[in-house]
Amino acid sequence: MPKKGKAPELSLEAGQITVTAQQSRFHTDAVDVPVSKEILVKDLSISVGQREIVSHAELNLQEGRHYVLVGRNGTGKSTLLKAVADGMVPGIPWSLRILLLGQTAQSLETGIDNLSIAEKTVLQHVIQSNRVRERYLREASMLSAALENAKDPMASVKAFHQISHERLERSVSEARQIAARRSGARGLKARKALIALEEQLVESQRRVDADLSEIEPSQVHEGSQGAADMLAEIHSALDLMNASAAEAKARTVLLGLGFSTESLDKPLTNLSGGWKTRCELACALCQPADVLLLDEPTNFLDLPSIIWLQRYVQELEDTTVVVVTHDRDFADAVAEELIVLRHLVLEYFRGNLSAYEAERLVNIKYMTKMKDAKDRQKSHIEKTIQQNVKAAKKSGDDNKLRQAASRQKKLDERWGLEVSAKGTRFKLNRDLPGYHTSNRADIEVPQFDPPVRISFPMTPPDLRFPGSIVSLEKVSFAYGKKSSSLLNDISFTMHPGERVGIAGLNGSGKTTLISLIVGDLAPIKGTVTRHPRATMARFSQQAVELLDGIASQHHGLTALTHLLEVSNGELAETDARKLLGSLGLQGQLASDVPIVALSGGQKVRLAIAKLLWSPPHLLVLDEVTTHLDADTILALVTALRGYEGALLVVTHDRFFMRCVVEGENPTSMSRGLHDAYDPEEDETSEEASAARVGAVYRLSKAQLKKLDGGMRQYEEIAARSTSKLRKS
Repeated sequence: MPKKGKAPELSLEAGQITVTAQQSRFHTDAVDVPVSKEILVKDLSISVGQREIVSHAELNLQEGRHYVLVGRNGTGKSTLLKAVADGMVPGIPWSLRILLLGQTAQSLETGIDNLSIAEKTVLQHVIQSNRVRERYLREASMLSAALENAKDPMASVKAFHQISHERLERSVSEARQIAARRSGARGLKARKALIALEEQLVESQRRVDADLSEIEPSQVHEGSQGAADMLAEIHSALDLMNASAAEAKARTVLLGLGFSTESLDKPLTNLSGGWKTRCELACALCQPADVLLLDEPTNFLDLPSIIWLQRYVQELEDTTVVVVTHDRDFADAVAEELIVLRHLVLEYFRGNLSAYEAERLVNIKYMTKMKDAKDRQKSHIEKTIQQNVKAAKKSGDDNKLRQAASRQKKLDERWGLEVSAKGTRFKLNRDLPGYHTSNRADIEVPQFDPPVRISFPMTPPDLRFPGSIVSLEKVSFAYGKKSSSLLNDISFTMHPGERVGIAGLNGSGKTTLISLIVGDLAPIKGTVTRHPRATMARFSQQAVELLDGIASQHHGLTALTHLLEVSNGELAETDARKLLGSLGLQGQLASDVPIVALSGGQKVRLAIAKLLWSPPHLLVLDEVTTHLDADTILALVTALRGYEGALLVVTHDRFFMRCVVEGENPTSMSRGLHDAYDPEEDETSEEASAARVGAVYRLSKAQLKKLDGGMRQYEEIAARSTSKLRKS
C-alpha cells in the first residue's frame, strides 16, 4: 500500500518563470473534469530567475467571485497572472478555461481565412479572436465542402482523417503537459494515457498519408459516415456556444469601449496603440471563460468606457474575475474580495481596497491599545513580584517566595493574547495549535508597507511682474483645411498657482488643447498670449515610450546620465542624484541601471525629474498615472498638492483629479495608507494637507465648459451616456 503524505513538488519552467506547488490525489487537479470551478493551490512558489515572487502561499479563487489583486509595482502581480493563464501552476484543473487580457491578440503578420491583416476590420478581428469558435467554423466548412463534393468521393474521408488528426495532435499536446504536472500514481496513469495517445497519433498519421485509392469500400463508408457525424457534432457545439450571436456581442462590447459605429468596419491597422489596446480588451470580453484575468484593463480608456467596463464586470455572474488596476475607484467598484500580494504571500480580505485599508487601520489601533495596556500591566506585575521576593527574603517567608515564583511562571507562560481573532475567549487547542514556548499568542501589531515618498523642488522662480501665465481668446483649431474644427472659440486663462483639470472623451481634443497652450501648435483662429517670463513643462502620454526610444539607441544610458544631459550642465551631479533619490531612484538604480531595464513606474519618475529639475511656472500632466501603482499615485498626489506653480491636469483617474485639482484630502479618502494617522489629530491633519481648490473643465463637441460640480458631475454625465448606450 503506498504511503500517504505530501506529493512531491513539481517545477515547470517557461522562459525564466519557475512554479512549484503542493500536489495531492484529493486535489481538484486529480479530476480531469471537476464539477467545481474553484481554484485551490497550496504551498505555491513562483520565481523569475533568482528572484522570488511568491513563496509558500495559498491561491484560492472561488467560482464566480470577483477579485482585485493589489500590490506595489514590481511585486509580481502580472507574473502571477501569466503563470495561472499559461497553465504553469500545478493544482489548477486542466479543463478550466482561463483567459488573460492580451492572450487573444494575434500576430499582425498573419491573416485568417485568407484575409490579410490590412483588409481585416476591427469587428472581424474581435469576432475571430474566439479560437474555439473559429476552429469549429473552419472544420464545419471543410466537412461541408467535402460532403457536397460529388466529383471526389474520397473528399469526405480525407477531411475526416485530417480533422481527426489535428484534434489528436492537440490532445497529445495537452496530455504531455498533464503528465509533466502530475506525479506519483496519478503521474504514472497520465504517462500511460500519453503513450496510448502517441500510438494513436502515429496510426492517424499513417491514415492521413495513405493512398485512399487502395482502401476498401467499407472503410470509405465508415469515413463518410464519420464525417457526417462529426459535422453534426460541430453544429451542436456551435449552437451550444451561441456562435451566431458572436457578431452582436462583439458590436456591443466595442461600442461600450468607445468605438464609433463607423470605426468598426475600418481596417485594424488604422488603429493607434491605445485603440489597439481597447480592441484587445474587447477580444477578451467576447471570449467564453471560466476565469478571466484582466491586467490594467482601464489603460487608455476614457471615463465613460471605464464606467461601462465597471458595470460589465459587475454583471458577470458565472465567471471568476481577477483584476489588476491602478484606478482606485474602478477597483473599489468591481472588487468582492481583495488579494494582497505583499512579503511574498497572498492575503485575502472580503471587501474592496478602501474597506481593507480602513479595517486594517482599525485593527492596528485596537492591537496597539491592547499591547500598550498589557505592557503596562506586565510592568506592574513584574514590579510587585520583585517587591514580594525582596520582602520574602528579608522575612524568610517561603510561602511568599513560592507565590512569587508561581506568578512569575504564569507571566512567562500565559502572558499574551487573551482573545481570539473573532473576539471570543482565547482557547489554547483552537487558537494556538502546534508546539510553542508559551501558552498564549504574542500580541502582534500589523504594519503597513513603508509609504512611498516622492518630493521635488516646489517653488518656480519669481515672474517679477504680475499677469496670467497663458490666455486663450476665441481659439479654434483643425487638422487640415477640409477637416472640421476640433476646437472652436475656446477662451481660457490660467493664473500663477492655479489648478485646472480637463476631462473629456478620447479624441475630443484635450491633447491638442495642451499643445496650443504650451506652444507646440498654432491656432487657425484666435490668439494665445503667454507670459514672457513664464516657463512651461509637459508630461505627455508618450513619455515612457519616448524614454524607451532613447534607451534603445543608447543601451547603457542611465537615469543620472540622461538627467545631466537634459540639464545641459546647469544641474550638478550631487543635485541630480538628490532629485532622483527624492523621486525614488536612489543610488545604483539611478547611476548604474540602464533606462531600458527600468520599470514603467520608474520611467515615469525619471520623466518627472526631467520636467522638475528647474520648476516650471506651469506644469502640464497628461495621463501621468498610467504606469503607477496606487501607493505611488497617492505619494504623487501628496507631493503635487504642495507645488506652488500652476498645474494643468488631464486624466481619467477620478481619485487623482479630485485630490490634485479639486483639493480633496487624500488621507481622508484612503486612511489606511497612513499608519501615522490619528483621529484625535484630524483637524490638524486637515489643515496641514490643505490645498488650493481648482476647477474642472469638460471638453466636448469642440467646446470647453466649466463643470460647477467638478469631477463628480462629469462622472454623472459619463454614467448617463453609458446607460443610454446599454439601453440602445
